[in-house]
Amino acid sequence: PQVKAFVTQDIPLYHNLEMKHLPGADPELVLLSLRYEELERIPLSDMTREEINQLVQELGFYRKETPDAPVPEEFQFAPAKPLPILLPPQAPTTDGKTSPKWDKEERPDL
Repeated sequence: PQVKAFVTQDIPLYHNLEMKHLPGADPELVLLSLRYEELERIPLSDMTREEINQLVQELGFYRKETPDAPVPEEFQFAPAKPLPILLPPQAPTTDGKTSPKWDKEERPDL
């Protein structure tokens, strides 16, 4: 009953959170990457509605006031985490320190 209340009453308030009903399957939260690759499965059967809401918010899902409320720009891709900054390969310099070494076509900032 706790999971059902979350599904029917709370999911519509979360941005980028979808419900897919699989008959006979235990309820679980499946986290996907931006490329829809499965990252993690979290069983929900033994959790209360409050615990599920807390978990979803800790994971970074944005909760709207109403189902049709606008989502602020900074939360459009939530809960996606920013991509890690790729550091350039390091090449030794004459003073023993390292400096970035880029190939001509390898400029991620362009």
